[in-house]
Amino acid sequence: MSASVSTRSSVLDELAWRGLLYDQTEGLAAHLEAGPVTAYIGFDPTADSLHVGSLLPILHLVRLQRAGHHAIAVVGGGTGMIGDPSGKQKERQLLTTEIVEANIAGIRGQLARFLAFDGVDNPARIVNNADWLLSAQLVDFLRDVGKHFSVNVMLARESVQRRLKGEGISFTEFSYQLLQAWDFQVLHERHGCTLQLGGSDQWGNIVAGIDLIRRMSGGARAYGLVSPLVTTSAGVKFGKTEAGTIWLDPKRTSPYRFYQFWRNTPDSDVARYLRFFTFLDAEAIDDLVAADPGAAQLQLAHEVTAMVHGEDAVTRAVRASELLFSRGGGETDLRDAGLSADDVLAVFDDVPSSRIDASRFDGDGMALAELFALAGVTPSKGAARRLIREGGAYVNNRRLRDEQTAITRDDCLDGTLLILRKGQKHYHLVTLAADDAEVAS
Repeated sequence: MSASVSTRSSVLDELAWRGLLYDQTEGLAAHLEAGPVTAYIGFDPTADSLHVGSLLPILHLVRLQRAGHHAIAVVGGGTGMIGDPSGKQKERQLLTTEIVEANIAGIRGQLARFLAFDGVDNPARIVNNADWLLSAQLVDFLRDVGKHFSVNVMLARESVQRRLKGEGISFTEFSYQLLQAWDFQVLHERHGCTLQLGGSDQWGNIVAGIDLIRRMSGGARAYGLVSPLVTTSAGVKFGKTEAGTIWLDPKRTSPYRFYQFWRNTPDSDVARYLRFFTFLDAEAIDDLVAADPGAAQLQLAHEVTAMVHGEDAVTRAVRASELLFSRGGGETDLRDAGLSADDVLAVFDDVPSSRIDASRFDGDGMALAELFALAGVTPSKGAARRLIREGGAYVNNRRLRDEQTAITRDDCLDGTLLILRKGQKHYHLVTLAADDAEVAS
């Protein structure tokens, strides 16, 4: 597939055709054309991993860097201890210094997968705003920064108004916009940064920073650009599923589940997500969508999973899908496919299931026919024996033909889960339960 390549003068055009340009300050196009410029985006360390919603701002920096501009990723070691009220209905729980530092370490490693921090020609920078925020003296900050802010203007911000109409807002969160504005001023002073990017909910904070730079730097100009907040065609916040947030950390969201998240993109969203989250050009995207939405979903899943987890992860995810659904997967044991019990539970969330006391699988384990009957896959041991002799009994995708085959804990995914199958389509999940009264016996 083709990848789009930007120049300094065309990066705004690219963001526009991709649907990523919600608003911008006056004069930005000319500023970019006269570049290269230095731009930044902030990432809050509220967890030790970024999530799929973070991909859009990450890719903004990548597109700018590829176009010859200078990218700065700011991790909010200082602001993260307060929390941005933008888009939030209630105040966040405050994090300890130790948690914030651990979260920053995780985020730093993830950003390095996308941005060339060690590049020879145009290296990106990663900075921590704790370097200046945590050492600031309160009185000095109020005198040097706070005096440039009007409380009337701060109260008029949409994020503040929303909270005032609800449960209210603390002085701590109310002051967040001063801190983010000061970030922009410090980056302007230290690194010549003249552009801040973010989601549309950040517009007020960005404008506050632009105004602070003008006031503190003798009229210097700075610029802002915001993108629309991503939702599904149904109006649901992007990246939120019934199973929870889709994380970039493979320990939080396995590459298989990550791949499936993108693979299951609704037809109505796939063209938009290909524009948002890949580097494919307009012609390639149009051809994919016109040919077959299913092919477009597969390509979207491939592109994003490879970008986040690598090509090997894509290969394993595709293979696991084939094995789970027996589409050319043969009879390979699912334990060899790199799947976890959580992966399987996410895929088969509506499949019949039962719980069996884990102790039944200790020692010599449980005979195959007894397992199928006890789980309720067959009505009796006799029916289970007939099913096995006819070649219709599978455990973890592996066809078993001996009714006396012993199933032990070693046969389970993560030592806790078995996937039974009768014929080609009838699945049943067995969870090993310890000290649980509500189990089959």
